[in-house]
Amino acid sequence: MSYRRRMLIILVVDIIIIWVAIGVSYLFRFNGSIPPRYEEQMLLFAIVTTIICGSSLAFFRMYRRMWQYASIGEIIELFKAIAIGMILSYAVASLIFGERIPLSIGSRTLELMLLLMGGSRFLWRLIRVNRSIKSEQSHNLLVVGAGDCGALIAKEIMTSDRFKGSRLIGFIDDDSYKRSMQVVGVPVMGNRENIGHIVQKHDIHDIVIAMPSAKRSDISDIINICKLTGAKVKIIPAINDFISGRLAVQTLRNVEVEDLLGREPVNIDMKGVMDYVTDKVVLVTGAGGSIGSELSRQIASFQPSKLLLLGHGENSIYLIEMELRNKFPKVQLETVIADIQDRDRIDAVFARFKPQVVFHAAAHKHVPLMERNPSEAVKNNVFGTKNVADAADKYGAQRFVMISSDKAVNPSSVMGATKRIAEMYIQSINATSHTQFVAVRFGNVLGSRGSVIPRFKEQIAAGGPVTVTHPDMVRYFMTIPEAVQLVIQAGAFAKGGEIFILDMGKPVRIMDLATDLIRLSGLEPDVDIKIQFSGMREGEKLFEELLTESEETTVTQHERIFIGKPVEINRAELDMQFRRFEKVLGEDHHSVKAAIERLVPFYSHVS
Repeated sequence: MSYRRRMLIILVVDIIIIWVAIGVSYLFRFNGSIPPRYEEQMLLFAIVTTIICGSSLAFFRMYRRMWQYASIGEIIELFKAIAIGMILSYAVASLIFGERIPLSIGSRTLELMLLLMGGSRFLWRLIRVNRSIKSEQSHNLLVVGAGDCGALIAKEIMTSDRFKGSRLIGFIDDDSYKRSMQVVGVPVMGNRENIGHIVQKHDIHDIVIAMPSAKRSDISDIINICKLTGAKVKIIPAINDFISGRLAVQTLRNVEVEDLLGREPVNIDMKGVMDYVTDKVVLVTGAGGSIGSELSRQIASFQPSKLLLLGHGENSIYLIEMELRNKFPKVQLETVIADIQDRDRIDAVFARFKPQVVFHAAAHKHVPLMERNPSEAVKNNVFGTKNVADAADKYGAQRFVMISSDKAVNPSSVMGATKRIAEMYIQSINATSHTQFVAVRFGNVLGSRGSVIPRFKEQIAAGGPVTVTHPDMVRYFMTIPEAVQLVIQAGAFAKGGEIFILDMGKPVRIMDLATDLIRLSGLEPDVDIKIQFSGMREGEKLFEELLTESEETTVTQHERIFIGKPVEINRAELDMQFRRFEKVLGEDHHSVKAAIERLVPFYSHVS
């Protein structure tokens, strides 16, 4: 139905209500028999009231509101418009008629108009909701969380077109006080332990988790319960995403694997970070990558005097530059297209900009690809790091933070071994440099390029199968923003030579990850989507470690950051091995891997 037609219908109904209200008021006043002399007064009063009250309703924009979303605010505005219109109508009609209209008629007319006009609008709202519930495509919905957010989302479920065809069955809440009570007319049916039973009993199709201020561990626990029910699960994002206490239905999103990790937000020592980042020239290498781009975002928020975005891929650097210019217009940005393997180019960049803080995120990270291209791994991860570190030392950078990996511990892959060599190099150069060189070691990040999560999602979208390398393979995971926050915080603790190790939480079985992703998509593993085991690839391990046997850890001021203290590095031996490396680069894979093994005793390769 068009807007004009809806407005015309409401206007006609309001006119009818005015005339009915006045007629009933006169009948009540005269006990059902209106004297002839008052019939003319009644007709005049009805005409005046129609004109003035109609104008008042229009002035208060009562015909420009969507009454299917009516709330107490709209009713208050309606009552205000009717009251003002009636007072003016009573006064004007009394003046025109030459005598005062009986006060009882005016007051009863006002009461009836308030009741009938307010009731007609709420009746329209109820008809819309009822029509939605009785739709042929209707399905039952359950809301977890009967607090303010749950009440808000319940109102939107009952009125928003996005939920057309959905029927809100009830709430789930762990607060025993709310048990058996009603929120916006909908019952609280139990706690989280009752979710499975309620879903089965009431044939629940969708579950909405409306607990934006709850602990992440509680959210994770509830998601784990919900995913076993077969219902589709959506979640309201964190409380920060709400503006002025209003909930937009558009904020609802699908549950992601990050929600299952149940990790609490990272606490940052803002002063410590600002002391070494704010008003400094900061360089991020690999700024277009998953970690590098997030580093750039978070560093920009600390207002460096200049932020240098260095990367090899022009498209990714362009995208992060455009994003940061939009979000942080006051931050001075410089984009540098450069290959860290080009020593002269890196030297020129440092000579020109003289960065005070360097975050080195540029690296080759793909394990199977580096097994097949070991020379490239050495050139980029070892000599590229050496080029950037040497330039930082030469041009007096204050701090150098290198992104490392748990694959550097007892490495079974070329990628991990080259990362370990890079760690060794920055520790060796730290001994003779005024620059504080440190590395930060952590495991896999969710959603990074080439990682398992995007690949699983693509396989699920294609109808399967989902391929898992081994049923017992486990990995440490954290989110990209979480990892970067801890990297920046670790940099604040740097004194030089440390390898910082991040608390990665509990390791996750890749098989469980695949199963969770399938269930979160509303499908059943091995029924709707098959899971196949592809076998371990060259260079992979069943599990990753964060420390070697010779390393010990000490605590820092942050409960999720530790310091690993490795054995001392022989700089002369390291320089000699680097010269050998340069001779074998580009030769057969066996020669390159043998050279790596001489530097990293824990690394062993298969010929």
